[in-house]
Amino acid sequence: MKNTFLMRNPSILIFLGLLALFTLAVTLMSEATGAGLISTSFVKTLGKTLCLCLIAIAMDLVWGYTGILSLGHFAFFGLGGYMIGMWLMYERTRQIVEGSLANAEIPPTAQEITDAIGTQIFGVVGSSDFPAIWAFADSLAIQLILVVAVPGLLALVFGWLAFRSRVTGVYLSILTQAMTLALALYLFQNDSGLRGNNGLSGLQNLPGAGDIPQSMVSIWFFWASALALALGYLLAAFVVSGKFGSVIRGIRDDEVRVRFLGYSVEGYKLFIFVITAMISGIAGALYYPQAGIINPAEIAPIASIYLAVWVAIGGRGRLYGAVIGAALVSLVSTWFTGGQVPDLPLGFSTIKWVDWWQVVLGLSFVLVTLFAPKGIGGLFDLLEGIRSPKRHGAPLGPDAGSLQEREAQE
Repeated sequence: MKNTFLMRNPSILIFLGLLALFTLAVTLMSEATGAGLISTSFVKTLGKTLCLCLIAIAMDLVWGYTGILSLGHFAFFGLGGYMIGMWLMYERTRQIVEGSLANAEIPPTAQEITDAIGTQIFGVVGSSDFPAIWAFADSLAIQLILVVAVPGLLALVFGWLAFRSRVTGVYLSILTQAMTLALALYLFQNDSGLRGNNGLSGLQNLPGAGDIPQSMVSIWFFWASALALALGYLLAAFVVSGKFGSVIRGIRDDEVRVRFLGYSVEGYKLFIFVITAMISGIAGALYYPQAGIINPAEIAPIASIYLAVWVAIGGRGRLYGAVIGAALVSLVSTWFTGGQVPDLPLGFSTIKWVDWWQVVLGLSFVLVTLFAPKGIGGLFDLLEGIRSPKRHGAPLGPDAGSLQEREAQE
């Protein structure tokens, strides 16, 4: 029993236990199933926050553990949202169209229903024809597969081209940012097949659940988000444990040396890049039905930069740190930008936190980078009394001139 994966990693059990308690508390205080102490809108906010925690775990895997600073993972997040959004919008529109034509004197044909659905969805961009990418929009099963398949395929193609060329460091970060920008600019076009700048809307309305109040729908999505976060945390913890985790940490710290040891560095990096893209797609598929709308602005490069900031503040290289950073920044951002914080008059000017929140976030990132590089998660090291190992004068490196313990402490 002592050698089981969970027993060797008690922090996983602690995290899952806290997540379960949090989920139970929100459920008991929600309007749908409990005392009504938490509003439906705030339940949605908490559900979206859990989704952001999930993509933060993906970012920590690819950056904190493997050393790939990706500035494009929100592209995968958005693609997951678009894939499920296509089914939600199609089915909801189909029900409305069929309901409006049900009392027609002459029953409509299947083609007439399809044309009416197309007009309803694409009329805003001056079209009524379904693009090829909507071929499976009427199938929930296929669209759920596409939630992970489309981000995974994009990550596979991009990662294979980038890693086989051995692009690293800031150049790889720029490439991932360029990929995100190119995707966002393409989706802004009306002929992209995804309604251009209008995006997909009405996603909070589940097909066939018109009689179910939003309070209940919101708690369903909250449960699904909590379950996805728990499973994502388990998967990430399993990936970073054992020999595989040691290899990707080695790639992060000294890629050349790991390659000389005979490991396929490109293969490891590609696997992490693809699996985290899929995790991001799942997070997006759960996030946007709670947000109710998705448009290309959600995929803008700035979103991926924010994601890196969250992980840095929480503490990269620590899965729980990524969760803490994403949850903290998301909830504090909601508090500041929701107009709940009073303006700060300075006499010569007035600070409106809705406008100044991004400045606060940027300053927080700078301060954490300078004074607390381990992030908030590093505080747990202090609580546990973790210190650098005592080497008793042993060399701290392979060279003859390596620092000794006394020199390293100076």
